[in-house]
Amino acid sequence: MTFPERFSHLPDYAFPRLRKLLDHHAPGGEAISMTIGEPRHAMPNFVGPILAANLDGFAIYPPNDGTPELLAAISGWIGRRYGVAVEQDRLMVLNGTREGLYNACIALCPETKAGKQPVVLMPNPFYQVYAVAALTVGAEPIYVPATAATGFLPDYAGLAPDVLDRVTIAYICSPANPQGAVASRAYWTELLALAEKHDFIVFADECYSEIYRATAPVGVLDVAASVGANPERVFSFHSLSKRSNLPGLRSGFVAGGREGMARIRKLRAFAGAPLPLPIQRVSERAWADDVHVAESLALYQDKFRAADEIFSGLQGFNCPEGGFFLWLPVEDGETAALKAWQETGVRVLPGAYLSRDTAGGNPGKGYIRVALVAPKQEMQRGLIKLRDCLYG
Repeated sequence: MTFPERFSHLPDYAFPRLRKLLDHHAPGGEAISMTIGEPRHAMPNFVGPILAANLDGFAIYPPNDGTPELLAAISGWIGRRYGVAVEQDRLMVLNGTREGLYNACIALCPETKAGKQPVVLMPNPFYQVYAVAALTVGAEPIYVPATAATGFLPDYAGLAPDVLDRVTIAYICSPANPQGAVASRAYWTELLALAEKHDFIVFADECYSEIYRATAPVGVLDVAASVGANPERVFSFHSLSKRSNLPGLRSGFVAGGREGMARIRKLRAFAGAPLPLPIQRVSERAWADDVHVAESLALYQDKFRAADEIFSGLQGFNCPEGGFFLWLPVEDGETAALKAWQETGVRVLPGAYLSRDTAGGNPGKGYIRVALVAPKQEMQRGLIKLRDCLYG
């Protein structure tokens, strides 16, 4: 199989598909975009001054793995947030989590497992980079339903033993995009035990960890340390995009075992793009400061309460435990998205665009994803219009 053929069956990315669906139709009112998960809360006020003070850093090549100060700030945040000590040689700075989620698969997935094609597991619906990473390394992507029946998290333990024995990497997102489900301590513990039994690695995409309804989500690093899991089985990915309202900064990190991290760092040295030094200086301050994170969280929690009020009594409505998306039930996501756009001007994403068709159907087909990132009043107008249009 040639490289292009690996990707020939992939549908278009979600947002080009949405443009094809909606853009030749006029909006039915004030255009309100609730599609993309791009935070719109104010970025921290220290960003500009730090950038200005470090402009000369653009004139030099930046350190590949992260400045010692940035790695120390990240290690400090992990300690405050999860109560776990992670040394700097178990960390690497990323251009956002997407880069890391892709490249770590290339660095850590073997070409075969027990003489067979390796398997990479991912929830369905899911963040699309998981599938592209699996296909890049020649693995078989297996899309495991994450539906209401499974608490909107994938039941990897329910797969056949012969499949699990071929697994090399299992992706999991908590809080989940798009459903907002949060993996409990018990869920993480069971997944880590399954990884040990069948000899695979867990890639924990935790970029929404600082946006939650009531209780801060348990992290995989915390659970792994408490159960004594092999650090080489656990890689956790975080970003400043959602936590600090800095999606354009493209700054995140991966934490994991020393051996695996050495392989990821080696790949970055040959093929990656380290963060410019001024960006790293801003990131140092962002990971060290928790005040702006708490202020942003309070705004999201206020939005959760507003969504609860607007959709109170709607059958099948579940406000998320974490993250900033609503996963609203409809008869057909594409039909609902088109109707909402034509009749109200509210732009939402069909759930099927975030999922894959399988023998059991497409688990996102009966949903739309709605981003709660706009200012509260704009968000409320959009949600009320959606409610009256689709559920009135």
